[in-house]
Amino acid sequence: MALLLVFDLARHLLLVLLLAGAAFASLPWAARRLTVASGSPDRAVLLGALLLRLPLLPLPPTLSDDVLRYLWDGRVAAAGENPYRFAPDSPELSPLRDDLWQRLPHRQIPTVYPPFAVAAFSIAARLPFPILSWKLLVTGADLAACAFLLRLARQLGLPAGRVIGYAWNPLVALEVAGMGHVDVLGVAASLAAVSFLLARRVPSPEGGAEGELRPARPVAAAGALAALGLLAKLAPAAALPMWSRQSGRPALFLAVALSLTAVACLPVVSSLGGVPPGLVTYGVRWEWNGPLFEPLWRALDAAGTAPWLAGRLDAFKRWSGEWTRFNFLYPYLYPQFLAKLLLAGLALAAVGRSLWERDPVAGSGRLFGALLLASATVYPWYLLWVLPWAALALHPAWLALSASSLLSYLAPRLGVPPWPWIWLASWGPFFALLPLALRKRAWSIA
Repeated sequence: MALLLVFDLARHLLLVLLLAGAAFASLPWAARRLTVASGSPDRAVLLGALLLRLPLLPLPPTLSDDVLRYLWDGRVAAAGENPYRFAPDSPELSPLRDDLWQRLPHRQIPTVYPPFAVAAFSIAARLPFPILSWKLLVTGADLAACAFLLRLARQLGLPAGRVIGYAWNPLVALEVAGMGHVDVLGVAASLAAVSFLLARRVPSPEGGAEGELRPARPVAAAGALAALGLLAKLAPAAALPMWSRQSGRPALFLAVALSLTAVACLPVVSSLGGVPPGLVTYGVRWEWNGPLFEPLWRALDAAGTAPWLAGRLDAFKRWSGEWTRFNFLYPYLYPQFLAKLLLAGLALAAVGRSLWERDPVAGSGRLFGALLLASATVYPWYLLWVLPWAALALHPAWLALSASSLLSYLAPRLGVPPWPWIWLASWGPFFALLPLALRKRAWSIA
Protein backbone atom coordinates (compact mmCIF):
# COMPACT_ATOMS: atom_id res chain seq x y z
CA MET A 1 0.00 0.00 0.00
CA ALA A 2 2.81 2.41 0.87
CA LEU A 3 4.36 1.79 -2.56
CA LEU A 4 1.09 2.66 -4.28
CA LEU A 5 0.82 5.91 -2.35
CA VAL A 6 4.08 7.17 -3.86
CA PHE A 7 3.77 5.56 -7.29
CA ASP A 8 3.62 8.45 -9.74
CA LEU A 9 1.83 7.32 -12.90
CA ALA A 10 3.04 10.37 -14.78
CA ARG A 11 6.68 9.33 -14.23
CA HIS A 12 6.00 5.77 -15.36
CA LEU A 13 3.69 6.64 -18.24
CA LEU A 14 5.13 4.20 -20.78
CA LEU A 15 4.73 1.34 -18.30
CA VAL A 16 1.15 2.45 -17.63
CA LEU A 17 0.38 2.53 -21.35
CA LEU A 18 1.88 -0.93 -21.87
CA LEU A 19 -0.14 -2.42 -19.02
CA ALA A 20 -3.30 -0.68 -20.19
CA GLY A 21 -2.69 -1.91 -23.74
CA ALA A 22 -2.40 -5.50 -22.53
CA ALA A 23 -5.60 -5.10 -20.51
CA PHE A 24 -7.45 -3.67 -23.51
CA ALA A 25 -6.27 -6.54 -25.69
CA SER A 26 -7.71 -9.06 -23.22
CA LEU A 27 -11.20 -7.54 -23.10
CA PRO A 28 -12.65 -9.37 -26.16
CA TRP A 29 -11.40 -12.72 -24.82
CA ALA A 30 -12.83 -11.95 -21.36
CA ALA A 31 -16.19 -10.99 -22.88
CA ARG A 32 -16.41 -14.27 -24.79
CA ARG A 33 -15.46 -16.30 -21.72
CA LEU A 34 -18.02 -14.49 -19.62
CA THR A 35 -20.74 -15.10 -22.20
CA VAL A 36 -20.32 -18.88 -22.11
CA ALA A 37 -19.46 -19.20 -18.42
CA SER A 38 -21.88 -20.78 -16.00
CA GLY A 39 -23.00 -19.15 -12.78
CA SER A 40 -23.94 -15.51 -12.30
CA PRO A 41 -22.27 -13.31 -14.95
CA ASP A 42 -23.59 -10.14 -13.31
CA ARG A 43 -21.82 -10.98 -10.08
CA ALA A 44 -18.61 -11.77 -11.97
CA VAL A 45 -18.78 -8.45 -13.85
CA LEU A 46 -19.23 -6.43 -10.66
CA LEU A 47 -16.55 -8.37 -8.77
CA GLY A 48 -14.10 -7.87 -11.62
CA ALA A 49 -14.93 -4.17 -11.74
CA LEU A 50 -14.31 -3.84 -8.00
CA LEU A 51 -11.01 -5.73 -8.11
CA LEU A 52 -9.81 -3.60 -11.02
CA ARG A 53 -10.53 -0.38 -9.15
CA LEU A 54 -9.30 -1.19 -5.64
CA PRO A 55 -5.54 -1.04 -6.40
CA LEU A 56 -5.99 2.36 -8.07
CA LEU A 57 -7.63 4.10 -5.11
CA PRO A 58 -4.39 4.87 -3.18
CA LEU A 59 -2.59 6.22 -6.24
CA PRO A 60 -1.82 9.95 -6.18
CA PRO A 61 -3.74 11.81 -8.93
CA THR A 62 -0.70 12.83 -10.95
CA LEU A 63 -2.12 12.43 -14.46
CA SER A 64 -4.75 15.07 -13.72
CA ASP A 65 -5.02 17.72 -11.01
CA ASP A 66 -8.79 18.16 -11.32
CA VAL A 67 -9.40 16.46 -7.97
CA LEU A 68 -7.48 19.25 -6.25
CA ARG A 69 -9.90 21.77 -7.70
CA TYR A 70 -12.86 19.63 -6.65
CA LEU A 71 -11.71 19.65 -3.06
CA TRP A 72 -10.98 23.37 -3.09
CA ASP A 73 -14.46 24.18 -4.44
CA GLY A 74 -15.89 21.85 -1.80
CA ARG A 75 -13.91 23.61 0.92
CA VAL A 76 -15.18 27.00 -0.26
CA ALA A 77 -18.79 25.79 -0.27
CA ALA A 78 -18.38 24.15 3.15
CA ALA A 79 -17.08 27.48 4.50
CA GLY A 80 -20.27 29.20 3.36
CA GLU A 81 -18.61 31.10 0.49
CA ASN A 82 -19.70 31.16 -3.15
CA PRO A 83 -17.28 29.23 -5.43
CA TYR A 84 -19.16 30.55 -8.49
CA ARG A 85 -18.40 34.14 -7.58
CA PHE A 86 -14.94 33.88 -6.04
CA ALA A 87 -11.99 32.37 -7.88
CA PRO A 88 -9.33 30.68 -5.69
CA ASP A 89 -7.11 33.77 -6.10
CA SER A 90 -9.82 36.08 -4.73
CA PRO A 91 -8.70 37.87 -1.55
CA GLU A 92 -12.07 36.97 0.03
CA LEU A 93 -10.89 33.35 0.15
CA SER A 94 -7.40 34.02 1.53
CA PRO A 95 -8.25 32.52 4.96
CA LEU A 96 -8.78 29.16 3.25
CA ARG A 97 -5.41 29.05 1.53
CA ASP A 98 -2.93 26.29 2.31
CA ASP A 99 -0.82 23.76 0.44
CA LEU A 100 -3.86 22.64 -1.54
CA TRP A 101 -4.33 26.18 -2.82
CA GLN A 102 -0.69 26.35 -3.85
CA ARG A 103 -1.15 23.32 -6.13
CA LEU A 104 -4.45 24.40 -7.69
CA PRO A 105 -4.86 24.70 -11.46
CA HIS A 106 -6.52 27.80 -12.96
CA ARG A 107 -6.69 29.74 -9.71
CA GLN A 108 -8.01 32.83 -11.50
CA ILE A 109 -11.21 31.13 -12.69
CA PRO A 110 -14.30 30.45 -10.51
CA THR A 111 -15.73 26.96 -10.50
CA VAL A 112 -17.32 25.50 -13.63
CA TYR A 113 -19.07 22.60 -11.87
CA PRO A 114 -22.85 22.38 -11.32
CA PRO A 115 -24.44 22.47 -7.84
CA PHE A 116 -24.75 18.74 -7.17
CA ALA A 117 -21.08 18.26 -8.01
CA VAL A 118 -20.08 21.11 -5.68
CA ALA A 119 -22.25 19.63 -2.91
CA ALA A 120 -20.48 16.29 -3.36
CA PHE A 121 -17.11 18.06 -3.28
CA SER A 122 -18.05 19.70 0.01
CA ILE A 123 -18.82 16.30 1.57
CA ALA A 124 -15.39 14.94 0.65
CA ALA A 125 -13.68 18.16 1.76
CA ARG A 126 -15.10 17.70 5.27
CA LEU A 127 -13.93 14.09 5.63
CA PRO A 128 -10.56 12.74 6.80
CA PHE A 129 -8.19 12.00 3.90
CA PRO A 130 -10.25 14.11 1.46
CA ILE A 131 -8.67 12.79 -1.76
CA LEU A 132 -9.18 9.16 -0.80
CA SER A 133 -12.69 9.95 0.48
CA TRP A 134 -13.57 11.59 -2.82
CA LYS A 135 -12.17 8.70 -4.84
CA LEU A 136 -14.17 6.23 -2.74
CA LEU A 137 -17.30 8.28 -3.41
CA VAL A 138 -16.88 8.39 -7.20
CA THR A 139 -15.78 4.74 -7.32
CA GLY A 140 -19.01 3.82 -5.56
CA ALA A 141 -20.90 5.80 -8.21
CA ASP A 142 -18.89 4.01 -10.90
CA LEU A 143 -19.83 0.60 -9.54
CA ALA A 144 -23.45 1.77 -9.47
CA ALA A 145 -23.05 2.73 -13.14
CA CYS A 146 -21.83 -0.81 -13.85
CA ALA A 147 -24.87 -2.23 -12.04
CA PHE A 148 -27.27 -0.06 -14.05
CA LEU A 149 -25.45 -1.03 -17.24
CA LEU A 150 -26.01 -4.69 -16.38
CA ARG A 151 -29.67 -3.89 -15.81
CA LEU A 152 -29.85 -2.23 -19.22
CA ALA A 153 -28.26 -5.30 -20.81
CA ARG A 154 -30.95 -7.50 -19.21
CA GLN A 155 -33.70 -5.14 -20.33
CA LEU A 156 -32.40 -5.28 -23.90
CA GLY A 157 -31.78 -9.04 -23.86
CA LEU A 158 -28.04 -8.59 -24.35
CA PRO A 159 -25.31 -10.81 -22.84
CA ALA A 160 -23.71 -9.50 -19.67
CA GLY A 161 -20.30 -9.90 -21.32
CA ARG A 162 -20.89 -6.70 -23.28
CA VAL A 163 -20.86 -4.66 -20.10
CA ILE A 164 -17.16 -5.30 -19.48
CA GLY A 165 -16.39 -2.89 -22.33
CA TYR A 166 -17.14 -0.30 -19.66
CA ALA A 167 -16.91 -2.16 -16.33
CA TRP A 168 -13.47 -3.67 -17.01
CA ASN A 169 -12.21 -0.89 -19.27
CA PRO A 170 -8.77 0.28 -18.05
CA LEU A 171 -9.52 3.87 -19.07
CA VAL A 172 -12.66 3.98 -16.92
CA ALA A 173 -10.93 2.48 -13.88
CA LEU A 174 -7.92 4.77 -14.25
CA GLU A 175 -9.91 7.98 -14.67
CA VAL A 176 -12.38 7.26 -11.86
CA ALA A 177 -10.68 5.21 -9.14
CA GLY A 178 -7.21 6.48 -10.05
CA MET A 179 -7.75 10.15 -10.93
CA GLY A 180 -11.15 10.70 -9.29
CA HIS A 181 -13.02 12.47 -12.09
CA VAL A 182 -16.47 13.77 -11.28
CA ASP A 183 -18.03 12.86 -14.64
CA VAL A 184 -19.01 9.42 -13.39
CA LEU A 185 -21.65 10.94 -11.09
CA GLY A 186 -23.48 12.25 -14.14
CA VAL A 187 -22.85 9.05 -16.12
CA ALA A 188 -24.32 6.85 -13.38
CA ALA A 189 -27.40 9.08 -13.08
CA SER A 190 -27.87 9.06 -16.87
CA LEU A 191 -27.68 5.26 -17.04
CA ALA A 192 -30.20 4.99 -14.22
CA ALA A 193 -32.53 7.45 -15.98
CA VAL A 194 -32.46 5.47 -19.23
CA SER A 195 -32.99 2.22 -17.34
CA PHE A 196 -36.15 3.70 -15.80
CA LEU A 197 -37.28 4.84 -19.24
CA LEU A 198 -36.89 1.30 -20.54
CA ALA A 199 -38.78 -0.04 -17.53
CA ARG A 200 -41.91 1.51 -19.01
CA ARG A 201 -41.73 -0.67 -22.10
CA VAL A 202 -43.80 -3.87 -22.19
CA PRO A 203 -44.15 -6.40 -24.99
CA SER A 204 -46.88 -5.49 -27.47
CA PRO A 205 -49.69 -7.99 -28.15
CA GLU A 206 -48.47 -8.23 -31.74
CA GLY A 207 -44.93 -8.97 -30.60
CA GLY A 208 -43.49 -5.71 -31.96
CA ALA A 209 -39.93 -4.81 -31.16
CA GLU A 210 -40.74 -1.58 -29.36
CA GLY A 211 -43.74 -2.68 -27.36
CA GLU A 212 -46.41 -0.35 -26.11
CA LEU A 213 -45.97 2.28 -23.46
CA ARG A 214 -48.07 2.02 -20.35
CA PRO A 215 -48.69 4.71 -17.75
CA ALA A 216 -46.01 3.99 -15.18
CA ARG A 217 -44.28 5.48 -12.18
CA PRO A 218 -40.70 5.35 -13.52
CA VAL A 219 -41.18 8.52 -15.62
CA ALA A 220 -40.86 10.82 -12.61
CA ALA A 221 -37.88 8.81 -11.34
CA ALA A 222 -36.22 9.07 -14.75
CA GLY A 223 -36.76 12.84 -14.78
CA ALA A 224 -35.28 13.18 -11.30
CA LEU A 225 -32.25 11.10 -12.24
CA ALA A 226 -31.75 13.08 -15.44
CA ALA A 227 -31.75 16.27 -13.37
CA LEU A 228 -29.23 14.73 -10.98
CA GLY A 229 -26.96 13.88 -13.92
CA LEU A 230 -27.25 17.43 -15.28
CA LEU A 231 -26.45 18.87 -11.87
CA ALA A 232 -23.28 16.76 -11.71
CA LYS A 233 -22.06 17.65 -15.22
CA LEU A 234 -23.95 19.60 -17.88
CA ALA A 235 -23.83 17.00 -20.68
CA PRO A 236 -27.23 15.38 -19.89
CA ALA A 237 -28.94 18.73 -20.56
CA ALA A 238 -28.62 17.95 -24.27
CA ALA A 239 -30.45 14.65 -23.80
CA LEU A 240 -33.47 16.03 -21.91
CA PRO A 241 -35.54 16.71 -25.08
CA MET A 242 -34.85 13.21 -26.42
CA TRP A 243 -35.48 11.43 -23.14
CA SER A 244 -38.66 13.38 -22.51
CA ARG A 245 -40.07 12.38 -25.89
CA GLN A 246 -39.10 8.76 -25.34
CA SER A 247 -40.68 8.72 -21.89
CA GLY A 248 -44.20 8.81 -23.35
CA ARG A 249 -45.04 11.51 -20.83
CA PRO A 250 -42.85 14.46 -21.85
CA ALA A 251 -44.73 16.98 -19.71
CA LEU A 252 -44.23 14.93 -16.54
CA PHE A 253 -40.61 14.09 -17.35
CA LEU A 254 -39.67 17.71 -18.09
CA ALA A 255 -41.66 19.06 -15.14
CA VAL A 256 -39.69 16.89 -12.74
CA ALA A 257 -36.30 17.36 -14.43
CA LEU A 258 -36.56 21.12 -14.96
CA SER A 259 -38.10 21.92 -11.59
CA LEU A 260 -35.32 20.10 -9.73
CA THR A 261 -32.71 21.76 -11.92
CA ALA A 262 -34.25 25.17 -11.32
CA VAL A 263 -34.36 24.67 -7.56
CA ALA A 264 -30.63 23.87 -7.58
CA CYS A 265 -29.48 26.45 -10.15
CA LEU A 266 -31.63 29.53 -9.46
CA PRO A 267 -29.72 30.47 -6.29
CA VAL A 268 -26.47 30.32 -8.27
CA VAL A 269 -27.79 32.37 -11.18
CA SER A 270 -29.48 34.93 -8.93
CA SER A 271 -26.34 35.39 -6.82
CA LEU A 272 -24.34 36.16 -9.95
CA GLY A 273 -26.95 37.93 -12.05
CA GLY A 274 -26.36 35.55 -14.94
CA VAL A 275 -24.35 32.58 -16.16
CA PRO A 276 -21.39 31.62 -13.93
CA PRO A 277 -18.28 33.35 -15.33
CA GLY A 278 -16.17 30.21 -15.02
CA LEU A 279 -18.51 28.41 -17.39
CA VAL A 280 -18.23 31.22 -19.94
CA THR A 281 -14.44 31.13 -19.70
CA TYR A 282 -14.44 27.38 -20.25
CA GLY A 283 -16.64 27.63 -23.34
CA VAL A 284 -14.64 30.44 -24.95
CA ARG A 285 -11.04 29.65 -24.01
CA TRP A 286 -10.65 25.92 -23.33
CA GLU A 287 -9.16 23.87 -26.19
CA TRP A 288 -7.51 20.46 -26.12
CA ASN A 289 -7.40 17.66 -28.69
CA GLY A 290 -10.86 18.30 -30.15
CA PRO A 291 -11.35 15.73 -32.93
CA LEU A 292 -12.99 18.11 -35.41
CA PHE A 293 -11.95 21.38 -33.79
CA GLU A 294 -8.20 20.95 -34.26
CA PRO A 295 -8.22 20.45 -38.07
CA LEU A 296 -11.18 22.81 -38.58
CA TRP A 297 -9.71 25.92 -37.02
CA ARG A 298 -6.45 25.39 -38.88
CA ALA A 299 -8.35 25.06 -42.15
CA LEU A 300 -10.23 28.29 -41.39
CA ASP A 301 -6.94 29.99 -40.59
CA ALA A 302 -5.33 28.80 -43.83
CA ALA A 303 -8.35 29.99 -45.81
CA GLY A 304 -8.13 33.49 -44.29
CA THR A 305 -11.69 33.29 -43.01
CA ALA A 306 -11.24 35.69 -40.10
CA PRO A 307 -9.71 38.56 -42.16
CA TRP A 308 -12.37 38.01 -44.84
CA LEU A 309 -15.16 38.32 -42.26
CA ALA A 310 -13.52 41.42 -40.77
CA GLY A 311 -13.48 42.94 -44.25
CA ARG A 312 -17.18 42.13 -44.73
CA LEU A 313 -17.92 43.75 -41.39
CA ASP A 314 -15.99 46.88 -42.46
CA ALA A 315 -18.02 47.01 -45.67
CA PHE A 316 -21.28 46.66 -43.76
CA LYS A 317 -20.30 49.51 -41.42
CA ARG A 318 -19.57 51.77 -44.41
CA TRP A 319 -22.88 50.85 -46.03
CA SER A 320 -24.97 51.24 -42.87
CA GLY A 321 -23.16 54.23 -41.41
CA GLU A 322 -23.00 52.41 -38.05
CA TRP A 323 -19.33 52.88 -37.18
CA THR A 324 -19.25 51.74 -33.57
CA ARG A 325 -22.29 49.55 -32.84
CA PHE A 326 -20.74 46.34 -34.19
CA ASN A 327 -17.16 46.83 -33.04
CA PHE A 328 -17.69 44.29 -30.25
CA LEU A 329 -17.61 41.55 -32.91
CA TYR A 330 -13.99 42.10 -33.96
CA PRO A 331 -12.38 40.34 -30.96
CA TYR A 332 -14.32 37.18 -31.85
CA LEU A 333 -13.17 37.05 -35.45
CA TYR A 334 -10.38 34.54 -35.02
CA PRO A 335 -10.19 30.95 -36.33
CA GLN A 336 -10.60 29.10 -33.04
CA PHE A 337 -13.75 30.96 -32.05
CA LEU A 338 -15.24 30.62 -35.54
CA ALA A 339 -14.57 26.88 -35.42
CA LYS A 340 -16.35 26.69 -32.05
CA LEU A 341 -19.37 28.48 -33.53
CA LEU A 342 -19.55 26.00 -36.40
CA LEU A 343 -19.22 23.05 -34.06
CA ALA A 344 -21.86 24.52 -31.74
CA GLY A 345 -24.19 24.42 -34.75
CA LEU A 346 -23.26 20.77 -35.26
CA ALA A 347 -24.03 20.03 -31.61
CA LEU A 348 -27.43 21.74 -31.88
CA ALA A 349 -28.17 19.72 -35.01
CA ALA A 350 -27.33 16.54 -33.10
CA VAL A 351 -29.73 17.52 -30.33
CA GLY A 352 -32.44 18.21 -32.92
CA ARG A 353 -31.84 14.90 -34.64
CA SER A 354 -32.06 13.06 -31.33
CA LEU A 355 -35.75 13.97 -31.09
CA TRP A 356 -36.41 11.29 -33.72
CA GLU A 357 -34.53 8.60 -31.80
CA ARG A 358 -36.84 5.81 -30.64
CA ASP A 359 -34.32 3.82 -28.62
CA PRO A 360 -32.98 5.72 -25.58
CA VAL A 361 -29.85 3.53 -25.40
CA ALA A 362 -28.76 3.88 -29.03
CA GLY A 363 -29.97 7.48 -29.06
CA SER A 364 -27.93 8.36 -25.99
CA GLY A 365 -24.82 6.81 -27.51
CA ARG A 366 -25.26 8.67 -30.78
CA LEU A 367 -26.01 11.98 -29.07
CA PHE A 368 -23.19 11.94 -26.52
CA GLY A 369 -20.82 10.72 -29.23
CA ALA A 370 -21.80 13.60 -31.53
CA LEU A 371 -21.39 16.11 -28.71
CA LEU A 372 -17.92 14.79 -27.98
CA LEU A 373 -16.93 15.04 -31.63
CA ALA A 374 -18.17 18.65 -31.69
CA SER A 375 -16.27 19.61 -28.55
CA ALA A 376 -13.14 21.76 -28.70
CA THR A 377 -11.89 20.08 -25.53
CA VAL A 378 -11.68 16.31 -25.21
CA TYR A 379 -9.75 14.86 -22.31
CA PRO A 380 -9.60 11.05 -21.97
CA TRP A 381 -12.12 11.00 -19.11
CA TYR A 382 -14.75 12.70 -21.31
CA LEU A 383 -15.15 9.31 -22.98
CA LEU A 384 -16.98 8.12 -19.87
CA TRP A 385 -20.09 9.70 -21.40
CA VAL A 386 -19.98 7.50 -24.50
CA LEU A 387 -18.39 4.25 -23.35
CA PRO A 388 -21.38 2.69 -21.52
CA TRP A 389 -23.55 2.93 -24.61
CA ALA A 390 -20.65 1.91 -26.88
CA ALA A 391 -20.06 -1.18 -24.72
CA LEU A 392 -23.68 -2.33 -25.13
CA ALA A 393 -23.52 -1.68 -28.88
CA LEU A 394 -20.02 -3.17 -29.34
CA HIS A 395 -19.14 0.01 -31.21
CA PRO A 396 -15.63 -0.65 -32.54
CA ALA A 397 -14.58 2.97 -33.10
CA TRP A 398 -15.47 4.28 -29.64
CA LEU A 399 -14.10 1.22 -27.86
CA ALA A 400 -10.82 1.59 -29.76
CA LEU A 401 -10.73 5.26 -28.83
CA SER A 402 -10.90 4.34 -25.15
CA ALA A 403 -7.50 2.70 -25.63
CA SER A 404 -5.84 5.20 -27.97
CA SER A 405 -7.04 8.28 -26.03
CA LEU A 406 -4.56 7.47 -23.25
CA LEU A 407 -1.81 8.44 -25.69
CA SER A 408 -2.84 12.08 -25.27
CA TYR A 409 -1.11 11.98 -21.88
CA LEU A 410 2.19 11.77 -23.73
CA ALA A 411 2.05 15.36 -24.98
CA PRO A 412 2.87 17.27 -21.77
CA ARG A 413 5.06 14.50 -20.32
CA LEU A 414 7.34 13.85 -23.31
CA GLY A 415 7.16 17.24 -24.99
CA VAL A 416 5.46 15.76 -28.05
CA PRO A 417 3.53 18.42 -30.03
CA PRO A 418 -0.22 17.84 -29.55
CA TRP A 419 -0.80 18.67 -33.22
CA PRO A 420 -0.60 16.65 -35.34
CA TRP A 421 1.16 13.74 -33.66
CA ILE A 422 -0.87 13.26 -30.47
CA TRP A 423 -4.08 14.06 -32.33
CA LEU A 424 -3.27 11.42 -34.95
CA ALA A 425 -2.25 8.84 -32.35
CA SER A 426 -5.37 9.25 -30.26
CA TRP A 427 -7.99 9.89 -32.97
CA GLY A 428 -6.48 7.99 -35.91
CA PRO A 429 -7.83 4.53 -34.89
CA PHE A 430 -11.27 6.03 -34.24
CA PHE A 431 -11.59 7.63 -37.65
CA ALA A 432 -10.15 4.54 -39.33
CA LEU A 433 -12.81 2.32 -37.74
CA LEU A 434 -15.70 4.78 -38.06
CA PRO A 435 -16.65 3.80 -41.65
CA LEU A 436 -16.86 0.15 -40.57
CA ALA A 437 -19.07 1.12 -37.63
CA LEU A 438 -21.34 3.20 -39.88
CA ARG A 439 -21.59 0.39 -42.42
CA LYS A 440 -22.59 -2.08 -39.72
CA ARG A 441 -24.99 0.40 -38.08
CA ALA A 442 -23.08 -0.09 -34.85
CA TRP A 443 -25.44 2.02 -32.73
CA SER A 444 -28.35 -0.30 -33.55
CA ILE A 445 -28.32 -2.18 -30.26
CA ALA A 446 -28.77 -5.91 -30.95
